[in-house]
Amino acid sequence: MRALARDGWLQHAVGEPLDVRTLCLARETLARHEGLADFAFAMQGLGSGPISLFGDDDQRARYLPAVAAGDKIAAFALSEPDAGSDVAAMTTSVTRGGRLTGTKTWISNGGIADFYTVFAREDAGISAFIVEASEVEIAERIDVIAPHPLATLVFDDTPAEPLGPPGAGMKIALSTLDVFRSTVGAAALGFARRALDEALARVRERRLFGGAMAELPLVQAKLADMALAIDASALLVYRSAWVKDTTGARVTKEAAMAKLYATESAQQVIDASVQLHGALGVTAGHPVEELYREIRALRIYEGASEVQQLIIARELLK
Repeated sequence: MRALARDGWLQHAVGEPLDVRTLCLARETLARHEGLADFAFAMQGLGSGPISLFGDDDQRARYLPAVAAGDKIAAFALSEPDAGSDVAAMTTSVTRGGRLTGTKTWISNGGIADFYTVFAREDAGISAFIVEASEVEIAERIDVIAPHPLATLVFDDTPAEPLGPPGAGMKIALSTLDVFRSTVGAAALGFARRALDEALARVRERRLFGGAMAELPLVQAKLADMALAIDASALLVYRSAWVKDTTGARVTKEAAMAKLYATESAQQVIDASVQLHGALGVTAGHPVEELYREIRALRIYEGASEVQQLIIARELLK
């Protein structure tokens, strides 16, 4: 986080308006080199995104400069044990005194964040809040296949600061995801580009059946499919980002298409790269083995692939 702040990356993760093309370029570049760097950058943006988009002047002044400087780590607390893909089923609630009670889980930066943007149900509907880390109980640290900080949070009559109007929580959450969903596709694109680069280097140097592995027609066909998937993903990702930046309109369908295609395609590209590496591709610590673990979560978080299919279909049927 200190390195990202020092070199100016984090200044692009905050503010109004958020430039989606810049966010996508940043995530694609970071993911190409180091998955954890991409994760840290993305979570600074997602966790503070509701403040950038809906916070008042005081809230922006208190949080956004510190996020850009890497002095405060942000987190976005939406998912619950029984309300992941179905966000409307959340049960975390607000008392009449404005305090939160409930559980959030699979929360990125859980346990290391300085503040959380939390969504909870009250009489007016789902609302958004800012909660200081000192008020949050960390019930569990969650280990996943590509090590990232995840945790389960417990709120027990926890003080919270309202963010945006009462009952506007779904609008705030969906508007934030509308900005950052395309960037998930961009991260997948970065992973896929690295996987293709690794595969090209491997087949050029590897000798097989008396010649270079790159001369085999089956290998060339696989490389062609990988390159095609990457270019198609890039076009979808940057189409979505361009529409958002130039029109300011919701890009629900475009972002869903970008995330769905780019993440699913990246999984296939990385799998093909592992296959071309043979036993080396499943050796712990090899770049393509790390990519194989990194890519899997992107097909789930910020809306699983199946949810993106539903979103696309519903937008078409409108």
